[in-house]
Amino acid sequence: MAIAALVVVVAMFVFVFVLRGVIQKRRTGDSGVRTSFAKASVGSLEWTAGWLLIVAAAASVGAPIVELAGLNPLTSSNWFRGAGLVVAILGVIMTFAAQMGMGDEWRVGVDASEETGLVTSGFFRLVRNPIFSAIMVAALGLVLTVPNVVSIVGFAMLIVSIQLQVRFVEEPHLIRLHGRTYTEYARSVGRFVPGLGRL
Repeated sequence: MAIAALVVVVAMFVFVFVLRGVIQKRRTGDSGVRTSFAKASVGSLEWTAGWLLIVAAAASVGAPIVELAGLNPLTSSNWFRGAGLVVAILGVIMTFAAQMGMGDEWRVGVDASEETGLVTSGFFRLVRNPIFSAIMVAALGLVLTVPNVVSIVGFAMLIVSIQLQVRFVEEPHLIRLHGRTYTEYARSVGRFVPGLGRL
């Protein structure tokens, strides 16, 4: 299962970052990738969220590798781990689909000086952050596929990173940018799960 998990992680990186960035570049002339967190004040919420995400991504690669190197998984149940693999694959597909649903407005990260449209159609009618929701599904699938301390710690870091990024970086930015339009949308649509986390 560790090799299969590693393949899924690599596929996610290729589809979610490389391919989606290439598509965006061809459509708009810009890759859509913003790394403002690296320029943020050390210790700020944006800085913390960005670096936690990078460490969590490294853990997603490390978890299957340490198992291949000999670290025993917390369970050897093929049914349990197989179900996790299916969940991880579905999470990758959902992530890419949600990204494509943003069209030209898709971005990774936030540029405070940039004006983008507010997407409220497709997956965004169900939850405000379907890309992050799908990433969490994929990461949970990875934990089930390679259940070890590395995957669990990485998953926890991912959850904290996403919560910080959405609550303290992206939502304030969207409120500044779209004002009442965003707050009304956020009052009726959940943050990560339908109906939950409305403002």
